[in-house]
Amino acid sequence: MELRLFQKGFNYAQDGRGNRLVYHLQGCDLACPWCANPEGMPHKGGVGVSVEALADEAERCRAMFFDGGGVTFTGGECTCQFAPLKAALTLLRQRGIGTAIETNGTAARLPELFPLLDELIMDCKHHDSEVHRRFTGMGNEQIVQNLRAALAVHPNVLVRIPLIHGFNASAEDMERFAALFGQCDDARVRFELLPYHEYGREKWEKCGRPYTFRDGFVTEEERQRYEQILRSHGLSVVHT
Repeated sequence: MELRLFQKGFNYAQDGRGNRLVYHLQGCDLACPWCANPEGMPHKGGVGVSVEALADEAERCRAMFFDGGGVTFTGGECTCQFAPLKAALTLLRQRGIGTAIETNGTAARLPELFPLLDELIMDCKHHDSEVHRRFTGMGNEQIVQNLRAALAVHPNVLVRIPLIHGFNASAEDMERFAALFGQCDDARVRFELLPYHEYGREKWEKCGRPYTFRDGFVTEEERQRYEQILRSHGLSVVHT
């Protein structure tokens, strides 16, 4: 069984706790026009690596997993390769290596992975399913279902909201996000607002695709104001 990757490398604290070996898995089931990794969107392509070889590589890197680090799978959307992803997480856990995923939350079987994850990092792009569908190509019903399951049971959840002007960046949006999340255990669940950027624009052009999204930037003042709205509802807001 193998995973197909389009990128890998170390990153500190941005893709989970500590220093982490991050594997970007090929393929995504959404079509976000602001995606920072458009090369990972097609389901075909990437470089194949067996689950065993990946675990062996992580084992050789164990000394680099300082400050509580480990392995993170991201994408693309890592759960699009569900069976080999689950096998890899299982093997890494058996070897005592810390595990995390970054996911858009669309996989119906996502809760099967909860026991295999030290940290679950999950996007919540929009509170309204029709708006979510219009911008990404898919509604948010399954995402909300998985998010609520994670908030209820997983011991370490980071929910990330990409903060994008013209999509989800208003005080009303933050109130509706807070209503969606409800009461959360701040010892287990954290939230982060990620301001829009265009780091992926050049990648889109290199992939031969136009970067069509415009005017998504928010100010630092806006971000702080929206964070305060979430905090006013008892949510723990962090910066990673």
